[in-house]
Amino acid sequence: MAKIVVMGAGIGGITQAYELRKELGRNHEVLVVNDSDRFEFTPSNPWVAVGMREAKQIVIELPELMKKYGIDFDGQGVKRLQPEDSRLEMNDSSSVEYDFLVIATGPKLAFDEVPGLGPHDGYTQSVCKTGHASESRADFEKLVDNPGPVIVGAAPGASCFGPAYEYAFILDTELKKRKVRDKVPMHFVTPEPYVGHLGLDGVGDTKGLMESELRDRHIQWTCNAKITAVEDGRMHFTEFDADGNERKTHELPFVHSMILPAFKGVDAVMDIDGLTNPRGFILIDEHQRNPTFSNIYAVGVCVAIPPVGPTPVPTGAPKTGYMIESMVTATTHNISNELSGKAPDKHPTWNAVCLADFGDTGVAFVALPQIPPRNTNWSSAGKWVHLAKVAYEKYFLHKVRTAKTEPYYEKLVLQMLGAKRLKGS
Repeated sequence: MAKIVVMGAGIGGITQAYELRKELGRNHEVLVVNDSDRFEFTPSNPWVAVGMREAKQIVIELPELMKKYGIDFDGQGVKRLQPEDSRLEMNDSSSVEYDFLVIATGPKLAFDEVPGLGPHDGYTQSVCKTGHASESRADFEKLVDNPGPVIVGAAPGASCFGPAYEYAFILDTELKKRKVRDKVPMHFVTPEPYVGHLGLDGVGDTKGLMESELRDRHIQWTCNAKITAVEDGRMHFTEFDADGNERKTHELPFVHSMILPAFKGVDAVMDIDGLTNPRGFILIDEHQRNPTFSNIYAVGVCVAIPPVGPTPVPTGAPKTGYMIESMVTATTHNISNELSGKAPDKHPTWNAVCLADFGDTGVAFVALPQIPPRNTNWSSAGKWVHLAKVAYEKYFLHKVRTAKTEPYYEKLVLQMLGAKRLKGS
């Protein structure tokens, strides 16, 4: 009997544990280790931040649930990975040995790279964690009571831009419901070279669609922006031209701000030679396996993916739900192969499919593959995107509670689009 440990219990980690248990049956041990006892549905955090959801609606307690489905669970958190010994050093000083490890930790949030950034030691809010979103909700209510300028956007080096756009538009939608939008000037600040770049060099007409939304909602924007410092109620950033030369410095006031940080690898894996790149992301081959430590796989936001190309201000590449699902399926198959004495042979489909909700409408995009040139390069806007995002939330929370393994994006989103041509791409 082999022991497979999944490190992380987010969208990638939970999906990985369920697919492994289904594929391997009860012939092998599956253990999930996480830094808390909870699963949080991160895509709903922008809704939590403005009161469209309560945190308790998107949080699921895991210990008893994992036990119900024959999966062991440890919520102590990993202090340090010891890959040479195939061992995890836990925060409570215990250790966990493994035959195979799947790293699915998600990122460390690099608020410290910009002075004054972040919800705890800084002056900006975050929707990266559900706890952060709940704190942002309190700050949002203060904004409603005492309206003033708002800044939303992303820090230099950020790779996940969708939630920044989502939050800006969801905030606009909710402020209109509260009848105070006319008292709240809004500015979108992003390192992207143009609106709708998304770390993907755009998908379909995301540039036009996002610019149109910003204009229609009277949100000003600055691209090629490098936030350099945040003070209480004031943000400093430098705007660069297309050649990377400094164009203008800005100083904007705010009473509420949500800025997505750049991502790094978590401390438990940082600076392990052969395992991570300089930012701490896990190096993988075409089978999701680390080239140095062959019994380690990685899925989700923690994996090292190169940017689509150089930009005047650094940007990273996002890892969407569809891509993560394909990573998980490939990893499950490849571990199963190895346990049967075969070589890994499954490749993930590095395609980007995303639903960006705007509170009452939204934008969907499909990039097959993620890095240009592409076989499919498509985007569309409409109320149906909002409805699809709500359906995704309901589906995934149901999936966590019932150990379902069917892929959402492949079976639902593409069917809703009616884009049969995408399935063979």
